[in-house]
Amino acid sequence: MKRILFVCSQNKLRSPTAEQVFSLEPGLEVLSAGTNHDAENPITPELIEWADKILVMERIHREKLQKRYKAHINGKSIICLSIPDEYEYMDQELVRILKEKVPQFLA
Repeated sequence: MKRILFVCSQNKLRSPTAEQVFSLEPGLEVLSAGTNHDAENPITPELIEWADKILVMERIHREKLQKRYKAHINGKSIICLSIPDEYEYMDQELVRILKEKVPQFLA
């Protein structure tokens, strides 16, 4: 089972959408979290250690993870999807973009 962690700022719109979209993919375990301290599900060192791959929505998320959790990343790839914060939860366009961008990183 490959463990994928999706990360955005608040864990309210983009990363939970990604978690929902890819949660039924065979061979994947998927979770989501937010970089902000007041996120729905704030990122923790345990989540970073749990993940095989971390997919962030914006560069700032990668920078925050690398700064705050350097000791826990241990060479894991943090992939930036470059998806701006302009979509609602399960927005059809967001789902389309996720389905277009994410699969190449799941192999």
